Amino acid sequence: MQHPFIVGITGGSASGKTTFLRRLLASFPEEDICLISQDNYYHPRENQFIDLNGVTNFDLPSSIDSASYAADVLQISQGREVRRPEYTFNNPNVVPKELVFRPAPIVVVEGIFVFYFEEVAKLLDLKVYIDAQEHVKLQRRIVRDRDERGYDLEDVLYRYTNHVAPTYEKYIQPFKQDADIIIPNNRHFDKGLEVLVGFLQGKIAPARK
Repeated sequence: MQHPFIVGITGGSASGKTTFLRRLLASFPEEDICLISQDNYYHPRENQFIDLNGVTNFDLPSSIDSASYAADVLQISQGREVRRPEYTFNNPNVVPKELVFRPAPIVVVEGIFVFYFEEVAKLLDLKVYIDAQEHVKLQRRIVRDRDERGYDLEDVLYRYTNHVAPTYEKYIQPFKQDADIIIPNNRHFDKGLEVLVGFLQGKIAPARK
């Protein structure tokens, strides 16, 4: 099997990474692309940092088991299958599934810290940064956290101001300059997605001749 082409995708919270990833994955046959998301590498809730007001902060690099994340990315880059229990965000009503990551010509490594974690970043063949203006990300975050997580506006604004924004400024935005491709997503990302898909299809094609 050819060496997988490893694509790292990052961007600030609510920059639109999830929607972009869904469209990217849908652009390829399932056997051609594999997604490894940072979301499945959180430490247990009891090990997370609690701020001065007693609110758990999941937006710090220390929230993530970066060593396991890097080890799994390395393993799949070497053509080996990876198995990992699903992270259920400590929801007692959800039984974790066993996630199976199978080697594929394209491996997508996604998360807000994939450029910051040096042991992950050094494994990436291409770095993609999804960019959006702050007011756009905040509006998306308000809607998402209200609809998906049941947070009220005060809670969303507290977390954004005290957790999300400081993390973006310290651990995400400074690594924007390391990106090979920056895709603006204030309104849509269609053209950026088209460029990336075309580039990745070109990486797969030679191996099939």
